[in-house]
Amino acid sequence: MAERLVIGLCGGTGSGKTTIAERIISALPEGSVLVLQQDHYYKDFPHLPLDQRAKQNFDHPDSVDSTLFVEHVRRLRAGQAIDRPVYDFTQHRRSQQTVRLEPRPALVVEGILIFENRQLRELMDIKIFVDTDADIRFIRRLKRDMRERGRSLESVVEQYLATVRPMHMEFIEPSKRYADVTIPEGGYNEVGIDLVIQKIRSLLPR
Repeated sequence: MAERLVIGLCGGTGSGKTTIAERIISALPEGSVLVLQQDHYYKDFPHLPLDQRAKQNFDHPDSVDSTLFVEHVRRLRAGQAIDRPVYDFTQHRRSQQTVRLEPRPALVVEGILIFENRQLRELMDIKIFVDTDADIRFIRRLKRDMRERGRSLESVVEQYLATVRPMHMEFIEPSKRYADVTIPEGGYNEVGIDLVIQKIRSLLPR
């Protein structure tokens, strides 16, 4: 057993990872779960103008600062605090600010590409893949990107066809084989979520 319980939560964009993370948090003792999202660890390209930054392939493993991400997971697992970066999706830039995160008994590592990285997988005690139909995932992504990230309908559709869908098929879907458990239909699968929560409770450090 690691110093802290590390739960990997992977799945395509809009699959319901955040919903399941929230269910895990609500089911465990207050203050016992920390969530670390891969979305904050995109590489920074300050030398590029905004339109060029927006064209980066954010669904390819090379878009993630994996060295820093792995190091932060390793430190939290060992009981050490980190200064997590903050990523601004409206500007496609890493913010100057960071967020201080203290370790907790359970760490949920969430992201679309976390099972693709062997070093990350080796730090996880339980690996969960959220498997949701592509049309549902696209609709959720469309709503989120327009509401929260200032994107237009056209830009979301263009990005989905150009990079999101191809990268899902090349990297995310194949990484499903590394999961210990797969939850179909994401946050709507009550039985699957309850079973996972029971397992997490049994592994949580006392």
